Amino acid sequence: MTQLRTEGYEVVNTYHDSDLVIVNTCGFIDSAVQESLDTIGEALKENGRVIVTGCLGVKDDEIREIHPNVLAVTGPHAYEEVLNQVHEHLPKPEHNPFENLIPDHGVKLTPKHFAYLKISEGCNHRCTFCIIPSMRGDLVSRPIGEVLSEAERLKAAGVKELLVISQDTSAYGVDVKHKMDFWNGMPIKTDMKTLCEKLGEMGMWVRLHYVYPYPSVDKTIPLMAEGKLLPYLDIPFQHASPKILKAMKRPGQAERVLERIQKWRDICPEIVIRSTFIVGFPGETEEDFQMLLDWLDVAQLDRVGCFKYSPVEGLKLMSLVVMFLKKLKKNDTFVSWKNNKQLALLN
Repeated sequence: MTQLRTEGYEVVNTYHDSDLVIVNTCGFIDSAVQESLDTIGEALKENGRVIVTGCLGVKDDEIREIHPNVLAVTGPHAYEEVLNQVHEHLPKPEHNPFENLIPDHGVKLTPKHFAYLKISEGCNHRCTFCIIPSMRGDLVSRPIGEVLSEAERLKAAGVKELLVISQDTSAYGVDVKHKMDFWNGMPIKTDMKTLCEKLGEMGMWVRLHYVYPYPSVDKTIPLMAEGKLLPYLDIPFQHASPKILKAMKRPGQAERVLERIQKWRDICPEIVIRSTFIVGFPGETEEDFQMLLDWLDVAQLDRVGCFKYSPVEGLKLMSLVVMFLKKLKKNDTFVSWKNNKQLALLN
């Protein structure tokens, strides 16, 4: 969007005021796929000139089978291709860059006081319920100097809170073996702790999202206790049954995770932990489900979201799906009302 604004294109809020609509899609789970397809249909109905991009774009044939009138379909990370398609279907406007300057931080879609800071793309894990690696590829960390420079620009623009995001925030730098980079002329190591330290010195709230319970996360807790990071972690634990975690190919053992959570609380009593869990995973029994409930009783997490397992086309797990779906509504209600009234956010 920043490049399009730089070239003189305007971003508007309604279909009727636009000459072209770009739909950014998600293909993570079936409900997200359906929502993306519905949004494409709505854009075609209201405007008629639509370019599709994002994760679902890897399924070009499926999109065109339902919506044959889209102008173009591109996949994730295809920024140059999106620009090329916009240029083809909506020629560049006459534009004087000296009259319409773009701020250093680029174009933001969030309110002025906060911004997302994406530090990497892709994921090295192969969780059996997740299709992200096949759509976005393996972990690719952004250069730490580039990330910190973006954070500086955002602060200069008035941002008060940074939400650090990626598919696996705690793995930042693993793909480049934590190599040295440069920022403001100084050498700096590409790893999570160093990144958090430097962000914490900028005078903004820094909130970490989507981390795994790894040792690298342990190193950030003292920074929270010192007030350099917000005492907050978003960790999708997903389940507590060893059997289900193994079937999911999730890292970590439930008992060790409890020990780690307690250590975090010993260091930083104010820490808030948010997590999400999947119920109805193929092979889950009532005993497995009860293990999850018992684990939640002990863990006492601050915010919990519980989701029904959603089969995703293209995953190997699809061949293992069993018929637990009739029990899901009962299980969801049980989690929400009996064991987690104030904390669970059912979807």
